Amino acid sequence: MCHVSVGHVARLFEEAGIATVVIAIKAFQRPLESMALPRLVITPHVKGRPLGAPGDDERQRATILAALNLLDSAKQVGAVVELPGGYYPGR
Repeated sequence: MCHVSVGHVARLFEEAGIATVVIAIKAFQRPLESMALPRLVITPHVKGRPLGAPGDDERQRATILAALNLLDSAKQVGAVVELPGGYYPGR
């Protein structure tokens, strides 16, 4: 239920005037989209690793940059970006 809690916290922040981007794994896409979050980045990673594998600095950086780009470029509520690729452990 953590993904639901994150969604509620994001909406409360937004109501307070603080822009948010939720980064989540594909497994949580449907429930998070149904929450009508302002901005959502979906990653192809595994549970517990929404930014990527430990030590995979390149992928983690790309995920964070995608979230920041969405924060800057989203034109409507409910903007969703789905990152391509897969989860590559051990990098």
